[in-house]
Amino acid sequence: MVKDLDNKYGLILGGSSGLGYATAIKCAQHGMKLIIIYRSGRAQQDVINQRFDELENSSDHLFINADATNDLKIPELIESVKSYLDGQKLFLFLHSISKGNLKPLTGEQPLVPADFAQTIHSMGINYYSWTQQLIEHNLIDNPARFLSFTSEGNHKPMKGYAAVSAAKATLEAITRNMALEYASLGITANCIQAGVTDTESLQRIPMYEELKANSLSRNPMKRMTLPEDVANVVYLMCRPEASFINSNVIKVDGGESLT
Repeated sequence: MVKDLDNKYGLILGGSSGLGYATAIKCAQHGMKLIIIYRSGRAQQDVINQRFDELENSSDHLFINADATNDLKIPELIESVKSYLDGQKLFLFLHSISKGNLKPLTGEQPLVPADFAQTIHSMGINYYSWTQQLIEHNLIDNPARFLSFTSEGNHKPMKGYAAVSAAKATLEAITRNMALEYASLGITANCIQAGVTDTESLQRIPMYEELKANSLSRNPMKRMTLPEDVANVVYLMCRPEASFINSNVIKVDGGESLT
């Protein structure tokens, strides 16, 4: 495989499973050196370690088990990133954190304002918390790519998805402003909207089985989106040919969102 991302560095928040992990596999195959910050309990650590061992040149990468959504921890994590880079700079920053509340608006335990605040912060505002710190510490290369994952639920209502929907709308609004204001720094900022993908995050949604069935019936290609489909687009966005793509929501769903 062509190592066309050799000598480039990437930071992935939430890279131990799902879309973030698939992206790590893809970018490592093409030579990128990665810092992956993820959150895991002891019970899952052995499985996650095995996943990381599958990354090409796994010893070249840095893996940190920490809560990247905690703003108080960011300065300490930034120091770890800086130490690993040792004077190099980040070409790719990918926010792939899935940490939200899936309560409905009605019922015995409906969403409360604190649920909205936590979800919007973790999946939206936290993206800016990190970019601000990375830029202030001069850790971003020129050019660079900022990417994050949104979903069709950003504008289509679904029971139990209100807090995540609000977070994704926030994420997209932040991305648009990053695209405008960071362009002078050589940074492009875009969101990737995947179709329904069978990940651990999807499996936590109460309507999981219904979503899968609905996706298969809607999708013109008659299959669900795979994490590898999304990772392929992240890789494409890292190519020089993508340097003028800025402030977009890029759909990777086989046409699922058409219906």
